[in-house]
Amino acid sequence: MKTTLAIPDGVFRRAKVRAAEQGIPLRQFVSEAVEEKLCASAGAGVKPWVKIAGGLSHLRRESARIRQRVAEEFERIEPEDRQ
Repeated sequence: MKTTLAIPDGVFRRAKVRAAEQGIPLRQFVSEAVEEKLCASAGAGVKPWVKIAGGLSHLRRESARIRQRVAEEFERIEPEDRQ
C-alpha cells in the first residue's frame, strides 16, 4: 500500500543513512521499523520482571523443601532453649 508520511528531516536523514548502510531500500527499512515497533508494543503490557520471575517457577519445590528443612531445624533448637 502506498501512503504519504510526514517525517522530521533529521529522522528521515538518519533512516536513509541506516537503510543505505544495510543495503536495503528506505521503504523496506521503514516497513521493518514499523513492524518491530508493533511487535514491541504488543508485549508492552507484560512487565519484564514477570518474564524473569515466571522463568523461576521450577524453583518452587526447592524453595518449599528448604523452608521445610529450616522449620525442622527450628523445631530441634527450640526445645533446648525452653529448659
